[in-house]
Amino acid sequence: MYFIASSQLPSTSNRSGMTFGLSLLFLILFTPCSFVCWYRPIYKAFKSDSSFNFFLFFFVFFVQFCVCIVQFFGIDGCGTVGLINSLAMMTVGGVGTKATAGVMMIIGFLFGFAALLDIVMLIRVHRIYRSTGASFAKAQAEFAHGMMSNRTVQETAGNATSAAARNAVSQSMSGGR
Repeated sequence: MYFIASSQLPSTSNRSGMTFGLSLLFLILFTPCSFVCWYRPIYKAFKSDSSFNFFLFFFVFFVQFCVCIVQFFGIDGCGTVGLINSLAMMTVGGVGTKATAGVMMIIGFLFGFAALLDIVMLIRVHRIYRSTGASFAKAQAEFAHGMMSNRTVQETAGNATSAAARNAVSQSMSGGR
């Protein structure tokens, strides 16, 4: 619906190209990004009782909630077709424009419903998170342990330390002459 409503904008909006382009981007990216960015972290969090993955989920899902709110309101210039843009189109013109505005309003309300479901989901997952005894300190410890056990991070830290030591020694030797 979003794609269809944004394709009807060229005759009525001066920013219709951006809205149409963003609708294509949303159509292509949102499903794979939702899988990678919030489904996998919450699956890992439940599977391994990982505080870090819970926090990653909370951060990404809150960003998704904010995007749904922006889409719900349909702020002009943000590539959205929500309530503000639909109400602006209601005053513009003929029957076709009012029909497009009606579809845009439906899309806005659907994004509002999605935002409501996002909040319900965040609350439910947070309750489960708190019942596991997890905390922010535990998430920090998991992150630090995961980073320090990573071979690439160890090598990079070792290289940076040795380079800093060499630089400090060369600075002190050149300054002492």
